Amino acid sequence: MRIRVVAPGRLGESEADAWRALRAKSGAPGNPFMEPEFARAVGRVRPAARVAVITEAREGADWTEGPGAAVEPAGFFPFEADPLGRGRALGLGVSDSQGAVLRPGLRLAADELLRACSLAAWEFDNLEEGQTSFMAGAADAFESPVVDVGNGFAAYEAALRERSPTFYRTTTAKERRLGRQVGEVRFVFDERDPAVLAKLMEWKSAQYRRTGRRDRFAKEWIRDLVRLLAGTRSPGCSGVLSVLYAADRPIAAHFGLRSRTVLSCWFPAYDTGFAKYSPGLVLHLRMARAAAAEGIGMLDLGRGAAEYKDSLKTGGLTVYEGAVVRPGPRAALYRLSREPGRRVHGFVRDRPELASLARRTLNQIGRVRAR
Repeated sequence: MRIRVVAPGRLGESEADAWRALRAKSGAPGNPFMEPEFARAVGRVRPAARVAVITEAREGADWTEGPGAAVEPAGFFPFEADPLGRGRALGLGVSDSQGAVLRPGLRLAADELLRACSLAAWEFDNLEEGQTSFMAGAADAFESPVVDVGNGFAAYEAALRERSPTFYRTTTAKERRLGRQVGEVRFVFDERDPAVLAKLMEWKSAQYRRTGRRDRFAKEWIRDLVRLLAGTRSPGCSGVLSVLYAADRPIAAHFGLRSRTVLSCWFPAYDTGFAKYSPGLVLHLRMARAAAAEGIGMLDLGRGAAEYKDSLKTGGLTVYEGAVVRPGPRAALYRLSREPGRRVHGFVRDRPELASLARRTLNQIGRVRAR
């Protein structure tokens, strides 16, 4: 087995094809964050982005054909690293599915991989299930709620009516009232207007500030990444901007990534002037209907607790947060810098009263910022 490290943009097309084929064989959900297109996009806005390309001898290889013909890709490991060797998942903070793409059955020790990548540690916050090489470093597990529309939207809608009748009845009634009081309601699943994408980012930034959260769109690289992905069109990873209009005015929007089978929900937001109509909820139901019509079987709502996710979800995936760390002095420095904060966060999260107080405090901070 050999491991070489390259920038995502240096991957050859044959290697990208091998990445896609290995991912398809893994049996994991077709999450677009795990595709080479996402790695290449991050590589264009994050100079420290890298991919470890793992190769091994091809079964029955004829070495007389040359060493290049005798090896084949066995895995890909996307990551970012700083000059001190501290690694992190590619796009950490915005990527909703993380890990390595490996040949089924390939056993790869995390220490071996990190050594080849010159990493003292590798941090993750949305490690997908089945990533056995890294599970020893998992400190916390979280649910990533999903909406299963694999049997069609009608089946999902019927189950939603039964499971959450008040939610369904109220949301659909608000949509009808929106049409009567504001104007014709129209939905576009895959909008291409950059002005609407800019409006969505504006709404989302305001939401972050209003709720006391860190504004992701204050970072130039995240804004650039979203714009790049909005123009990406690939079967495994395409940007999708979905928009709810009322009287031809955008009032709610969502930007996410889709593969053939999964829509990864990423950045939803709405115009607060229309809050009484719950346009975000109307948007998500419209998205579920459109996704099912497109042959998409699952909407991944992403890690994080939210009332609307509880109402919409049919189940959940499990993702993990933590880090794998190689023994040594740099590992000790990593633990000193990261573990205390993670422990405090976990302590608060596991105590509902403290978590509620933290949310109220963040909201108060947001109101102060908005003045």
